[in-house]
Amino acid sequence: MAVRVVSLVPSVTETLLSWGVTPIAVTRFCEQPSLPTIGGTKDPDVAAIVALEPDLVVVCDEENRREDADALAGHGVPLYVISTDSVDDVGPSLEELRQVMGLAPHPLRLPAAEEVRAFAAAPVRAFVPIWRRPWMTMSGRCYGSSLLAHLGVENVFGQALDRYPVVELDEVAAREPEVVLAPSEPYPFSARHLEELERIAPVMFVDGKDLFWWGARTPDALVRLAAELAAELPGLISASSRTG
Repeated sequence: MAVRVVSLVPSVTETLLSWGVTPIAVTRFCEQPSLPTIGGTKDPDVAAIVALEPDLVVVCDEENRREDADALAGHGVPLYVISTDSVDDVGPSLEELRQVMGLAPHPLRLPAAEEVRAFAAAPVRAFVPIWRRPWMTMSGRCYGSSLLAHLGVENVFGQALDRYPVVELDEVAAREPEVVLAPSEPYPFSARHLEELERIAPVMFVDGKDLFWWGARTPDALVRLAAELAAELPGLISASSRTG
């Protein structure tokens, strides 16, 4: 069993800990102050990782750089590259990781679709900013967009060709989203951005980890976000239609 594991992926770090596996090192973005850190997701200390002589380093093709993975592989460090673009990818990816680590199978159980469908009628159209200066969003090929689709939310940039399109707010407004879902990460959207975003549509702030951190968190994240959306969005949209 791979017992000396380095995780360069925050959601994998969270998942490993839920499995009872404590990584020997993680990134500073993993938010685990009790664990040693070896840089960030985009700038890991390759030499420090090699010196730890890990049994396995987990990287993600989405969050980590190819050149860092190649550098680690060049030093003979065993790697596992995880790829998760949708909610349906999560379970198989985690089971494969468990197999690579020599852990017993433990299938991820997602809630039934009817349990997390926040809206019985047509999907709610949403704009999801992920960065500011420049404004950026995500296409439908991203895990966050897939998770929202499970909840009955349509990403207005779901058909974008770029994975993470750079957009202008006028362009966003032209797509007529019914709501802006502003996450707490990767950019920390908060009340100070409310006036700017409300020019597009009513704004609801959501937990960026629940929206973007796939893994052991996914089942509970689906349930939490479904409940929050069902409780808040109808009122926001109704109030907007009365004042619009």
